[in-house]
Amino acid sequence: MQKPQCLVPVIATPNGTLVHPAYFLLVGIPGLGPNIHFWLAFPLCFMYALATLGNLAIVLIIRVERRLHEPMYLFLAMLSTTDLVLSSVTMPKMASLFLTGIQEIGFNICLAQMFLIHALSAMESAVLLAMAFDRFVAICHPLRHASVLTGPTVAKIGLAALTRGFVFFFPLPFLLKRLSYCQTRTVTHSFCLHQDIMKLSCTDTIVNVVYGLFIILSVMGVDSLFIGLSYILILKTVLELSSRGAALKAFNTCVSHLCAVLVFYVPLIGLSVVHRLGGPTSLLHVIMANIYLLLPPVVNPVVYGAKTKEIRSRILHMFSQGGR
Repeated sequence: MQKPQCLVPVIATPNGTLVHPAYFLLVGIPGLGPNIHFWLAFPLCFMYALATLGNLAIVLIIRVERRLHEPMYLFLAMLSTTDLVLSSVTMPKMASLFLTGIQEIGFNICLAQMFLIHALSAMESAVLLAMAFDRFVAICHPLRHASVLTGPTVAKIGLAALTRGFVFFFPLPFLLKRLSYCQTRTVTHSFCLHQDIMKLSCTDTIVNVVYGLFIILSVMGVDSLFIGLSYILILKTVLELSSRGAALKAFNTCVSHLCAVLVFYVPLIGLSVVHRLGGPTSLLHVIMANIYLLLPPVVNPVVYGAKTKEIRSRILHMFSQGGR
């Protein structure tokens, strides 16, 4: 198959001309040949199917079961919805890359994917913070839980998470469009990330670097700080309980959320650190980026399905009914 020609639009601006490639070239996993990439597409498709079915099942169960219309489960539905969209933005294109070997992705499509990946990640971070706040109020101030986290309040928190993710990351595509790309067009991941595209520019990227660092610190950094503070206060309250059984029961309600926080933030922090250290993109960058984007949508529904009694019983009931 003949590859399309790489047309280079030249855009006139008051400050000169901007050179934008017609497309970027995605890379799967560096060092692996096309045959290995081909076989990796099948477990990737399985992961996508698992993520889609798992997150969709959680959303539908919470939607149908009125007794699950409580803050903890409503936030879980938001988390599953975010994971569902995030996996659909990344995994199908990766599977297509691995299966067909076609690396091209249009310039504007790449920027749109980049925006969605970062904005959805910010939304997931906000939902994880909201879930930490829910656990904090439920354990540290149980008598005030129903009055603090009302239905309208939960809806406003969800809207705020959506708005923040859109507003903070909306400038990124335009900041990348103000750059010229006159060197290599190879994006060394299987998807488009701001840091990766920025490194392909041959013009000054100081604005992108500063703004990227600002939003990472003010969004994910602030969220992780408050999540940590919430769990310090939760742990303090749990340790003060006179009954060991009550303490274990209280802390057990946080296990699923803690798993989700670790799965999301550990790869994110590691990925941010290795990118900020500079140097060429390595296999470590690629693996950490894949873990950061692909693991949470698959792991979260499994963890919550296994640890949340109400959802687990509903899923088992669905399977038992289907087997008759």
